[in-house]
Amino acid sequence: MIAAAIDWAVVGIKAGQLILCLSILVVLHEMGHFLPAKWFKCRVEKFYLFFDPWFSLIKKKIGDTEYGIGWLPLGGYVKISGMIDESMDKEQMKQPPQEWEFRSKPAWQRLIIMLGGVTVNLFLGFFLFAMILFKWGEEFLPTKNLKYGIYVDSVGKSVGLMDGDKILSVNGKEVENFFKISGEVILSEAKTIQVDRQGKVIDIPIPEGTTRQLIQRKGDPLAYPKYPAVVDSVSKDAMFTLDKLQKGDSIIGFNDQPIGSYPELMDKKRDFKDKEVSMLVMRNGTDSVLVKVKLNKEGSIGFYSKKPGVFLDFTVRKYSFLESIPAGVKKGWSTLVMNIQNFKLLFTSKEVKASESLGSFISIGNMFDAGWDWERFWSMTALLSIVLAFMNILPIPGLDGGHVLFTLYEMVSGRKPSDKFMEYAQMVGMILLLGLMAYALGLDFWRFLFK
Repeated sequence: MIAAAIDWAVVGIKAGQLILCLSILVVLHEMGHFLPAKWFKCRVEKFYLFFDPWFSLIKKKIGDTEYGIGWLPLGGYVKISGMIDESMDKEQMKQPPQEWEFRSKPAWQRLIIMLGGVTVNLFLGFFLFAMILFKWGEEFLPTKNLKYGIYVDSVGKSVGLMDGDKILSVNGKEVENFFKISGEVILSEAKTIQVDRQGKVIDIPIPEGTTRQLIQRKGDPLAYPKYPAVVDSVSKDAMFTLDKLQKGDSIIGFNDQPIGSYPELMDKKRDFKDKEVSMLVMRNGTDSVLVKVKLNKEGSIGFYSKKPGVFLDFTVRKYSFLESIPAGVKKGWSTLVMNIQNFKLLFTSKEVKASESLGSFISIGNMFDAGWDWERFWSMTALLSIVLAFMNILPIPGLDGGHVLFTLYEMVSGRKPSDKFMEYAQMVGMILLLGLMAYALGLDFWRFLFK
């Protein structure tokens, strides 16, 4: 029954985008280690996209280095001689240090080698954001331009918001982009929202538990921009039983209840999958027409509405090549700060739970577009590049940040950690990371099966 509900074409498209994205990020990250290692005359034994336990899909040795593609798409690695890494090559470490080995190099050179991957991912994120802005520009809905106000479902109502409210600020801070309001509430653990309600300015206290509710919604916002439900086109698969929708119809009623906006229509129809419903529409601006239709199993009525941009003034910013560079760096930096704030909330907030926030490659893959949208693909790649940089610099053994921490300790104290200590630290770090990956994967399967 579960398999029948899966659209395998969509799964394949998303999986393809995820694999291509990871391949780009992994190859360039490992190149960030590979190049400085070569510059400092280290011998690099392997350069692999994906992991290759027991066997590899492709491999070819060029000089001292074996290049290959593994079968386990969970990352990649470079194996540098004389370095304690994922390979846990203890036999090599028992031999006397050689001049071409990582462990024989000065601490500052080892530090540069270990920081190489993170540095590449950070600058790659900046570069991709810049090129996205140069190619497509930036479109957003200014909060001040919601002339019809907002529509709120049960979560928004529980906060104290009402249909038609116009949001002015969050915690006294004006949020320029309407679609960033929910993120601002979460990251700042906001206490108040200020709204304009029928010309009266009201401060609404945000109740405890709102942050957790927003996280559980997995992207659904606290409020939706309100705009009319007007038909743009009708699907040939729509199952009308009385009259039918026409281009230009304004939907003003649903099952004898008034409808004030398209988001309200989408909310009210959620509970009517595979059922017949009635809709009252205004046709030609004067005629009221009753339409009946059976929703399909996914709950679709069978029409496409006019886009919100027809009714609301979106802002579109275009960037020249030179303008896109600082704008891309700014966007990349704000993305990094956002990730740091998210990570901090895991330890400081009572409402942010790891079990609700963590996800594996399944969650990441679902963030890609169901079609192949290149703007969305490169935006996701830029985002994940910044995330990869941040996660890798965490001072955890097994990650680049763990090696950096121990190298900095050596540079400050003048004492180098023993090879035996580094082996145990690497082992503990790998167990922690594998355990975390298994936990995240288990959470994704749990959500898929039971939620």
